[in-house]
Amino acid sequence: MTSPAKAWCQCCVAGGGPAGVMLGFLLARAGLDVIVLEKHADFFRDFRGDTIHPSTQELIGELGVLPQFLQLQHQKIHELRLEFGGRPFRIADFRHLPTRSRFIALMPQWDFLDFLAEQARAYPTFKLQMATEATGLIEDGSRICGLRAQGPQGEIEIHADLCVAADGRHSILRAQAGMQPRELGAPMDVLWFELARAPDAGDQPLGRFGAGQILVTIDRGDYWQCGYVIAKDGYEALRARGLDAFRAHIAGFVPALAPSLPGLDDWDQIKLLTVQVNRLERWWRPGLLCIGDAAHAMSPIAGVGVNLAIQDAVATANEVAGPLLDAALEDQHLEKVQRRRQWPTRVTQRLQLLVQDRVISSALEDRAPRPPLALRLLDRLPPLRRISGRLIGIGVRREHIRTPDVGPS
Repeated sequence: MTSPAKAWCQCCVAGGGPAGVMLGFLLARAGLDVIVLEKHADFFRDFRGDTIHPSTQELIGELGVLPQFLQLQHQKIHELRLEFGGRPFRIADFRHLPTRSRFIALMPQWDFLDFLAEQARAYPTFKLQMATEATGLIEDGSRICGLRAQGPQGEIEIHADLCVAADGRHSILRAQAGMQPRELGAPMDVLWFELARAPDAGDQPLGRFGAGQILVTIDRGDYWQCGYVIAKDGYEALRARGLDAFRAHIAGFVPALAPSLPGLDDWDQIKLLTVQVNRLERWWRPGLLCIGDAAHAMSPIAGVGVNLAIQDAVATANEVAGPLLDAALEDQHLEKVQRRRQWPTRVTQRLQLLVQDRVISSALEDRAPRPPLALRLLDRLPPLRRISGRLIGIGVRREHIRTPDVGPS
């Protein structure tokens, strides 16, 4: 039997999503040896979050690469609009935020991750291992001191001063560490698919609410990335009614999309995203820290999950970079990361649950939807839209990059 290959680093990050790549970038930028493991061979995922909020763009600005980032193809949302029962509502205004970018950038997440990874690779201590999946923990007594992984060349053992689980809502490392999230509930799942977009299609509201129907349309230039919200566990019943019925349902709801619907001719083009909202009561064990979806799965409401994960990564780097450089990392540093990020997570999830209960659940019932009072007030009062714009665009407890930059190679 072949012995596994062995490696060492100061921090090993499982998961090449936004939290994992950003954390690896910040730590390598501070001079630490970092290995980031991504189980897929590339970043191309249909259902990854596409909204880069002003808070995240501000952090990219603090890294000094915002102009390069904004050269990537993207669409801008300066004002968030919804359509409820056929009537438009303005619910958030980002044009008055105290940030460099006063808009949400709609960008495929694979482009965002490729951009971050390219910036990180300029630092010689950053290593991103694609097609390499973390499979288990290496423990020394009660302390976690490394990871086992499976890569293209076989099994690897990576010993590290700190391991970070950024491997998503189905985190293998979290499960192996015996850490079980508390489920908060979600009344919906989402079907993701693409529809061709005509060059003259014009601007569309990001979300539409109708009788028993919710549809999100994200402008990606030559096509719409669509998210069709269904009741929790309702996919099999919807599929049993057939693809023709599904297309007719959408055409009746949004007639402007009808010309593109014939291109949706196979269920394989439709991806099911099972929505979860949960969080860990404790994010860490000695030698291991969970961040991003591994610590708290967010609802897709307002698209804040990616940006919350990025904030986690920044807070983690700010807290652990110095102790790791000094070989003095202690449990208290991991506890401080949780204390820093736990409160904004709880507040954000509480707001999402409120929207789920008051808006999503009622809209999914097969009856004429009545716009909630909050939507009517937001539409009528610009100052309220600025407040909601700040909550969505910047979030709760904004992070700033405090780690040093040792300079690229």
